[in-house]
Amino acid sequence: MRLPGINDLIQDLQLAKQIAIEDRNPNALIMATVSQAKLLGLDKPIIKDVNADAVQSISDLMNELANDDQLLPKRISHAQDEY
Repeated sequence: MRLPGINDLIQDLQLAKQIAIEDRNPNALIMATVSQAKLLGLDKPIIKDVNADAVQSISDLMNELANDDQLLPKRISHAQDEY
């Protein structure tokens, strides 16, 4: 017996959605839709590309933060704006 692939699972959930529509069962419809989204990875946040050369080492960042009182609030503000 083979394990079902993603296409098989999506088809099964599509059938479950159709049955939920016919039975007028909104909860089942929502669950099948959410399950499809999870299988497709649509429930995950989008991660921005990071350039490895632009990444600062932890020790460099800690030294920078220790030497500049205003840097930490600036970094926090930047992170909130970016993400």
